[in-house]
Amino acid sequence: MSDEVDLFGNPVPGTPTAASATPGGSLSHTDHAGAPLAVRLRPRTIDEIVGQQHLLAPGSPLRRLAAGTAAMSVFLWGPPGVGKTTIAAVVSQSTDARFVEISAVTAGVKEVRGVLDQARRDLAKGTRTVLFVDEVHRFSKSQQDVLLPAVENRIVTLIAATTENPSFSVISPLLSRSLLLTLQPLSTDDIDTLIDRALSDERGVRTSAGDTFALDDEARDALRRMSGGDARRVLTYLEEAAAGADAQGSATIDLAAIERAVDRAAVRYDADGDQHYDVVSAFIKSMRGSDVDASLHYLARMVEAGEDPRFIARRLVILASEDIGMADSTVLQTCVAAAQAVQLIGMPEARINLAHAVVACAMAPKSNAAYMGLNKAVADIKAGHIGQVPLHLRDAHYPGAKALGHGKGYQYAHDADHGVAAQQYLPDELVDARYYEPTGHGAEAALQQRLTAIRRLLGKDR
Repeated sequence: MSDEVDLFGNPVPGTPTAASATPGGSLSHTDHAGAPLAVRLRPRTIDEIVGQQHLLAPGSPLRRLAAGTAAMSVFLWGPPGVGKTTIAAVVSQSTDARFVEISAVTAGVKEVRGVLDQARRDLAKGTRTVLFVDEVHRFSKSQQDVLLPAVENRIVTLIAATTENPSFSVISPLLSRSLLLTLQPLSTDDIDTLIDRALSDERGVRTSAGDTFALDDEARDALRRMSGGDARRVLTYLEEAAAGADAQGSATIDLAAIERAVDRAAVRYDADGDQHYDVVSAFIKSMRGSDVDASLHYLARMVEAGEDPRFIARRLVILASEDIGMADSTVLQTCVAAAQAVQLIGMPEARINLAHAVVACAMAPKSNAAYMGLNKAVADIKAGHIGQVPLHLRDAHYPGAKALGHGKGYQYAHDADHGVAAQQYLPDELVDARYYEPTGHGAEAALQQRLTAIRRLLGKDR
């Protein structure tokens, strides 16, 4: 795309500029009366941004970018509804630079080249360009390659938003020339701040008579749970619930209004109360008891209630070692992978990974022998049964260690039959201690046989 310009590089009156001719994204055409609540309430200054306080400290890159004192390019990575587009909007209103937005969904190489060409002309006249690329992970490699020289030479200051890990979706040369900022889901307090702003701000929800709405406690709790840390989602639900309440002549948004707006029952689940602990307890005990159907039921209840998926993943990782252990060591790997998937892709897709891990935990053979063995060892330590490390096991590498007898008589296990060196490993006062007692469940049955043979080779079978 090329703009019509005069001999001095200025756009000819009546012709579209590069900015107006490029495909618009989520910041385009948002000033009409019917704009969604999430758009109307979009912060106008960086101090109005809700959440992401770890990125908004004084002197931080985002504050300097908004103030126009920084020219670095940044990638904003985070789940939907956490403020990526909002940050770009704030920058667009606070900087003296020319702001251009393109969407990776609709823009092609031609449009990108057009924006960059105009940016070069503007820079020659002393005007910087801030380029916001929404959903940058949808850009092809060739489109990203077009951006690279302009970013490297700071022809433009790039702000790129993505919900996917840039390490996998963005070419490394472009990423290495930019700053990666990771945005987090909004906290419950952040969601409360948004709700209060929507109810009180002149840009927020109002009855048809222009009055403010009241929000009852049950409705607020449901909004918190259903939000999933997504500002756009909670404001969309609130706006629709307010419209439904107003249509019935009510200025109070109650739980029924929320349920009508979201078209599903609000799961009763107090994240800080008895219901939370009861459901979590039943979830763990169902997997421990190998009831896969009950396990999935309680997982679904937590997911639908908006439980933090990272909390669920942590419980799975713990259970994999506490209740399954050596009966099937692969389950721990599955649960760790699910926890990583939660961080990598977020909800709602990560619920599939959680279900995978839950089924693996419920169906696996069970053993708490490793956990119980640790508890026995810890109990001995707390009771003062510690003792001295045997001389032949002590470090013999420092000067004078051998004169103290350190390492004398140590037998190298790889030189012994079966790779097991028969020598004393425990301190004298614990020489007969037995901590790990494997079950006959799953893979631990074979370990039980192996341990019997090892203890016999070590002379510990007496």
